[in-house]
Amino acid sequence: MLRVGEIGFDAPRALLARYGLSLVAVADATEIPGSYWGDTEAGIIGTTVYARADTPVHSLLHEACHLIVLPEDKRALVHTDATDSIEEEDATCYLQIVLADELPGVGSARLMEDMDRWGYTYRLGSTRAWFEQDAGEAQAFLRERGLL
Repeated sequence: MLRVGEIGFDAPRALLARYGLSLVAVADATEIPGSYWGDTEAGIIGTTVYARADTPVHSLLHEACHLIVLPEDKRALVHTDATDSIEEEDATCYLQIVLADELPGVGSARLMEDMDRWGYTYRLGSTRAWFEQDAGEAQAFLRERGLL
């Protein structure tokens, strides 16, 4: 599982800033604010993503993408749980894979492997199969919002 500490905070911080988001590095062994899953998983509050060095990169991207797919006026209201919409969840998963290619040392292939290891599940059996063969609705959602 690729961790933020292995790639550093600078590249993810710059990527998130393009979408009007901030990335805050949380000290080791400190609880991550706004983390839905707890433990090492990234957190979100408003337009801020929180992560530690031991946070999985897929988690940081996933939580950030939850905010990116939301209309800007709704972002400020987010605390810990971004959505209960299947469409937004699918778009989030798709976008995190796309954005992984913009992080040096990550890439979409590695991210999809880590997503499978973490436990993401798709009806075609793997993240890659879903991304390549079954994500048309997620793509349409992202295109409608100018994110693809």
